[in-house]
Amino acid sequence: MEPTHPTRTERRRLTHVDRGGRPRMVDVSAKPATARRAVAEALVTMGPSTLQIVIDGVAEKGDVLTVAELAGVMGGKRTSDLVPLCHPIALTDLVVTARPDRAAGGIRIRAEAATVGPTGVEMEALTAASVAALTVYDMVKGVERGAEIASVRLLEKTGGKSGDWHRPPDEAGRDGNAAPVRVARRPPPPKSVAPGTGAPRQRSRG
Repeated sequence: MEPTHPTRTERRRLTHVDRGGRPRMVDVSAKPATARRAVAEALVTMGPSTLQIVIDGVAEKGDVLTVAELAGVMGGKRTSDLVPLCHPIALTDLVVTARPDRAAGGIRIRAEAATVGPTGVEMEALTAASVAALTVYDMVKGVERGAEIASVRLLEKTGGKSGDWHRPPDEAGRDGNAAPVRVARRPPPPKSVAPGTGAPRQRSRG
């Protein structure tokens, strides 16, 4: 019988599954703590009129972009609670930005996560982008239920044993650096003024 050689798939066995096929959390105790960083993006597409509502800041539920960014940060911090085999990670940085992208026909979300530890932050970046995208959908679904989360993907990661990785330009397509779009912010409500005084009216505490 001719000797068989392991296939590429066999050589690169899934790390979250043991040889018996059971799921397991990877033991990272022997790995050194190093600086790690990951960037992910998501795209939520919608019709031009819905996108204009977001840009003008007049969505019924409020400021879509700010709420989505905050939700993305909150979601990224909860990654290990949402994805069963992820390690809890002490994040040193997590930045989520949501910007209108007229050329792509929607809202482009970018999430950048960083840590100093024995394992990477790809899942934290992807989770942050995903939660932000879901929040955008929730904020606009009353206007357009057909809005779509078109993609969620890793753009790059640095650090760790496997080294740096960047999505090739031909796969990434657009670089995500859309021209900035001026977004209206709702002004604070005007203060009530007592007649003839020019001073703010004091609310009764009774």
